[in-house]
Amino acid sequence: MEIRDAVHPEHGAAMGTDELREHFLVEGLFLPDQTRMVYSYYDRLIIAGVVPLEPSTLAVDEKIIGASHLLERREMGIINIGAEGTITVDGKVFEMAPRDGLYIGMGAREIAFQSANASDPAKFYLNCAPAHTTYPTTQVSFAEAEPIHLGEMENSNKRTIRKYFHPEGVRSCQLVMGMTTLEPGCVWNTMPVHTHPRRMEAYLYFDMAADSVVFHFMGEPTETRHIIVRNEEVVFSPSWSIHSGSGTGSYTFIWGMVGENQTFTDMDGVPMSALK
Repeated sequence: MEIRDAVHPEHGAAMGTDELREHFLVEGLFLPDQTRMVYSYYDRLIIAGVVPLEPSTLAVDEKIIGASHLLERREMGIINIGAEGTITVDGKVFEMAPRDGLYIGMGAREIAFQSANASDPAKFYLNCAPAHTTYPTTQVSFAEAEPIHLGEMENSNKRTIRKYFHPEGVRSCQLVMGMTTLEPGCVWNTMPVHTHPRRMEAYLYFDMAADSVVFHFMGEPTETRHIIVRNEEVVFSPSWSIHSGSGTGSYTFIWGMVGENQTFTDMDGVPMSALK
């Protein structure tokens, strides 16, 4: 498991391209028949990618988390961005179609992954956060995820936000997770920008063409920076940072938030005139 330390905003403002990518970007998360995990000190969120060509059981270094198993004091959200597969939680099998989600409550011990077809595998994206109580392990299909339609074609930001795990839907302790899909011809997400000092966020960008990129904007509103992001890469967004992107084509991203509260609208808007 890779460890990512937190970065002070003044340190972030002084970073060059390579440093920004080293601290905030996660590349190569989805590797065939491997599980890659990254532990962030931003609210102790763990992200992971699992691409099982053969049946795979999730294992973790006990020393890093200080527990006998990963979810002893944690909860987990999973969304499948690949082909069909299954997740087995303590013997119970969940059939996972593309873009289905699964919340796993604190206390689950054995989590196993399998693809329906190894030549076209599932790709499971995991967010795992500290928890204080146990909520039921619950599956959410793509069709069941609550949709919110935002933006306009005129502003190139027409998009649909789907909430998977949130207070009014599948309950969790602190993890909030969902998916945003841009309409064809739209490239902007989350503009005008905002921060939410009470929560950090992680963005997984996917459904991108091989030669397409997203310019992910970050930093304090008056000290903005950008990171070039490619298909199936993740950006960590500290609570002090804006988090907005513009792509060379349409794309989809999964957002996961962890922190002080789960209030989706708890954000501090930034007027366009304040950006630098």
